[in-house]
Amino acid sequence: MSVLIINPNSTEAMTQSMLAAARVATPDLMFDAMTSHDGPPAIQGREDGALAEGPLLRLIDTVTAEGIIVGCFDDTALAEAAKRAPCPVIGLGQAAFFDCALRHRRFSVVTTLPVSVPVIEANIVGYGLSGHLGRVRASDVPVLELERDPQAACAPILAQARRALEEDQVDAIVLGCAGMVKVIAAMRAELPCPVIDPVESAARAMLWMTR
Repeated sequence: MSVLIINPNSTEAMTQSMLAAARVATPDLMFDAMTSHDGPPAIQGREDGALAEGPLLRLIDTVTAEGIIVGCFDDTALAEAAKRAPCPVIGLGQAAFFDCALRHRRFSVVTTLPVSVPVIEANIVGYGLSGHLGRVRASDVPVLELERDPQAACAPILAQARRALEEDQVDAIVLGCAGMVKVIAAMRAELPCPVIDPVESAARAMLWMTR
């Protein structure tokens, strides 16, 4: 089975990080990846999401695959992409939230900047999963800092994850950005609970969606 990851932002390094993570998570599938070079460098909040929608959907209209992962935790243009594509389409946030819900886990999300919080909260409500949510927390780490210096980004992300475990009555942490694939190992080493990587969740979901 051939699955295409489309990164709606224009940062090629993030595309390659997602591709590598998906291949490790689900070696039974063939993954390829594409970068939306006409999109913004990062998607942080509604304005960036709106800028990314048009270029992403134009790519959706041209590609051929047996499954598509929209490689943005905000699930940018996901509903429209699913309507247009002739194959299963899943978003990173969508996959991570349902991964937790199907395992009966209550989760908090640790994302990048505060501007992303309302988008993620609205998506969770839209999926009917608000009962599983503790809180969406911002780490104040910009998306591109995850690419530039993932080691430095670990501390504020970890601090918010620990606060979530102390305050939110949750038993899982969802990392709320595709760029956080570079800090997942460090988070798992430090936290006493499941830490959900949305790229892994989406890749594994594609295993049964494309059968």
